[in-house]
Amino acid sequence: METNEAIKKQNERLVKVIRKLLGIIVSLVICIVLITLYSVYQPDVKSWFSKSKAEATEEAAKKEAFDKWDAEYKLSKATAGFWTPANLDALPDGSAAKTEILYGRELIAHTSKYLGPNGTVSQISNGLNCQNCHLDAGTKAWGSNFGAVFATYPKYRGRSGKVEDISKRINDCMERSLNGKPLALESREMLAIKTYIEFIGKNVTKGQKPKGTGIFDLPFLNRPANPANGKSLFLTKCQSCHQPNGEGLLTADKTEYTYPPLWGSQSYNCGAGLYRMSRFAGYIKYNMPNGATYQNPQLSDEEAWDIAAFINSQPRPVKDLSKDWPKITEKPFDYPFGPFADNFTEQQHKYGPFRPIDDEIKSRMKK
Repeated sequence: METNEAIKKQNERLVKVIRKLLGIIVSLVICIVLITLYSVYQPDVKSWFSKSKAEATEEAAKKEAFDKWDAEYKLSKATAGFWTPANLDALPDGSAAKTEILYGRELIAHTSKYLGPNGTVSQISNGLNCQNCHLDAGTKAWGSNFGAVFATYPKYRGRSGKVEDISKRINDCMERSLNGKPLALESREMLAIKTYIEFIGKNVTKGQKPKGTGIFDLPFLNRPANPANGKSLFLTKCQSCHQPNGEGLLTADKTEYTYPPLWGSQSYNCGAGLYRMSRFAGYIKYNMPNGATYQNPQLSDEEAWDIAAFINSQPRPVKDLSKDWPKITEKPFDYPFGPFADNFTEQQHKYGPFRPIDDEIKSRMKK
């Protein structure tokens, strides 16, 4: 009897479950039928499941605003601590100081117009502008800018074996990068360039080098930089501006270069800083092709090294370097002219791999 009673109760529970399931199924069928019938007479039924045009527009605007904020935040975080030049607008218009500073900036940006082969002031350089190397008149992050110059000069430089001031540094560029003659130390042009460099770097603490100043130190490759690879890359990424034979592109009035020559008689000579492979590769990485920045580079590290190797293997003006690096122990790892204080070849000092040379230099300095 007890067994029959248990079976009866179990069957009753099962019937209740089945009735509930049938009720749910009937309800779902009724809902589907109602929705189907309603959709026939209400074509905009899709609006039940999608946003209105106004809502979609509002949401897109919010997303765009967020993306903009997010990009600006990431940029500010990436550039936190980067050097920024002193603000010229803070100087009173028409003042003698501002006039000379602006003239100095003009000389940096358009050197050739004043000091090039057809210069209006003097004819002492090859037609390049200082700005062709020191981008944005020496203010671009990692663009060989002048941010740390005022803060670190005068300073000892191994290349000359002497303590140099800013005027000597300026004339080094005139004689090497611009393959020309030095400016007279008391000339208006020298003083204006010097005043401009000092002004834009005046907010840097003496002896400090803020992030983003000068040229980025690119990590070493584990192989020599490859000029053949660099040639292929140059043809695809560089020649549209610098031209197939590296001759650069003159402005319509032929007073200066829109895109500078990278080799040949009008380019920098073998004594220029960019003739050192690490300097040129680091410069290329965050500035080339045109439009590249530290935040948005367009080349890999290997591509930058190889392009630098190709360009610096091309013919260019020769300078007497016999007085450079009087202490050969102070020559940098990528200075390509002997004699050296080590047993590495000129070939390796020019193209690398540089890590073994650099390690030996550091080891020697610790002794």
